[in-house]
Amino acid sequence: MYAVIQTGGKQYRAEPGQVLWVEKLPGDAGDPITFEQVLLVAAGGGADVTVGTPTVTGAKVIAKIVEQGLGEKLVVFKFRRRKNYVRRTGHRQELTAVKIESIVAFG
Repeated sequence: MYAVIQTGGKQYRAEPGQVLWVEKLPGDAGDPITFEQVLLVAAGGGADVTVGTPTVTGAKVIAKIVEQGLGEKLVVFKFRRRKNYVRRTGHRQELTAVKIESIVAFG
């Protein structure tokens, strides 16, 4: 069984027992979290698929926060030739690791 959830403006395929890195969510390690925006639920190895319009009514994914962390560093480099203009900055996105506990298909 798997589900497609939406959080932080992105969509993720979630299966029970899987650890996902998603955009930063409030909470500490060990806190439970529920994803209400479930776009698709597939059971039976993909044979029974329920697609939401836009979300599946009554479906939710229950997870637990594993840790809070930072993503890989991205280097932003701006350059204009012959203008003596060079700018170099970096960015590390804040992320949250969540472990999917269960998928509740309906209610």
